[in-house]
Amino acid sequence: MYIVRDIFQLKFGHFREAKTLFDEAILKELVPKSKNLRILSDFTGDSYRLIAESGYDTLNEYEKSLQKDLNQAAFQTWYTKFKEHTVSSHREILKVIS
Repeated sequence: MYIVRDIFQLKFGHFREAKTLFDEAILKELVPKSKNLRILSDFTGDSYRLIAESGYDTLNEYEKSLQKDLNQAAFQTWYTKFKEHTVSSHREILKVIS
């Protein structure tokens, strides 16, 4: 099992708007399908982070999901709006070992 975390550093004061847009993406099924999708916020550490955490049985499953969903025109339109609220982002891919 693999856990993928997409971590978005948000602009100061933009959390509410970014969270609303992410809720919209989930509702409209614009984000890749996965096991256990969770949306997290920072509690300590860097402020104003929105973290999308999802699970996949294999890296191949994750890659196929990305190719299918992120190439949609609707996703690209949504992502253009979402990027207005971010400073940067990065991705962590973790392997569950126990």
